[in-house]
Amino acid sequence: MTDPTGAPSADPTTAFHQRLIDDAAAAVRGLTVSLGERLGLYRALAEHGPLTPAELAEHAGVTARYAQEWLHAQLSADYVERHPSSDKYTLPEAHASVLADAGSATYAAGFFTALKALYATEDLLVDAYRTGEGVGWAEHDPALDTGMGSFFQPTYRHRLLPDWLPALEGVTEKLANGGSVADIGCGVGHTTLLIAKAYPRARVYGFDYSEEAVAIARQLADDAGLSERVVFETASADDYPGSGYDLVTFFNCLHDMGDPVAAAQHVHKSLDQDGTWMLVESNVSPADIDTRTPAARMFMSLSAVMCLPVAVAQRGPHALGNHSGEKAFRAIAEEAGFTRWRRATETPVNAVYEVRP
Repeated sequence: MTDPTGAPSADPTTAFHQRLIDDAAAAVRGLTVSLGERLGLYRALAEHGPLTPAELAEHAGVTARYAQEWLHAQLSADYVERHPSSDKYTLPEAHASVLADAGSATYAAGFFTALKALYATEDLLVDAYRTGEGVGWAEHDPALDTGMGSFFQPTYRHRLLPDWLPALEGVTEKLANGGSVADIGCGVGHTTLLIAKAYPRARVYGFDYSEEAVAIARQLADDAGLSERVVFETASADDYPGSGYDLVTFFNCLHDMGDPVAAAQHVHKSLDQDGTWMLVESNVSPADIDTRTPAARMFMSLSAVMCLPVAVAQRGPHALGNHSGEKAFRAIAEEAGFTRWRRATETPVNAVYEVRP
């Protein structure tokens, strides 16, 4: 075999072997990203760089030898740049918005802190694959709540208020005038708190069946000075309290539920007759299995090790996975009694549906 220049090229087995080594390197590198996020190494480089390993160690509060080894890993990944004459390292500005700036729309380093939880359940997944049972969300380390919350938070922060809510008919006006909101599967409460802060007259409730997530959400609300205006409670999607809500929101969680129809029926029951269910789901479908885009690859892998096992663990009639697609979600909504369905807006990662009675 030759490449277009006429030079010999690797045979398919060798090429795939190298691809797998690259994937293995990425899997291990993810741990270094988590360390960089948790220890503030990326932030120190972004704020004070260029830095030598010793200088980075001083700014981040780690030992110099470990700082040096971590920097070598980042250099090999092309995450940082080194100035050979001074042995100083720089985090390029374009990389800083992804690795160091939690307020950036492209920030993604926080996801890697969830690896601790995902890898720790490998033995449970082995058993689940053999028996057909599931792995419940509560069986994961709480790092899964914070890591996944951190992964989605930048998109929510930059899209929810300026783009997604205004795309829904009449919703922003209702909230501004004191409407009520139930954020279901709220996790650690990022979306709940964003809505509460933006609409001080609205009555905002966050419900999640993870006690650990609800505890974190309450602390975040207290830290933000919103604890008197936001209520967080432990409840599942098919039994959360209240009725007459103007808006019920599901952010990337319906596909994790064992009985999404029951959840949708409860939404229908809890909404005001002119209310809106905002359903945010991954913008992928079964047709994307072969697309091999970064988002598709991410979602397919997460579905195999997290989303599907979580749904199966609930022993419901459905186990959707995260790439079931619009057709499946619309069918669930119609079975639950909803009559109006609209794709209100979308991003490369998320689709936002407006569902009404």
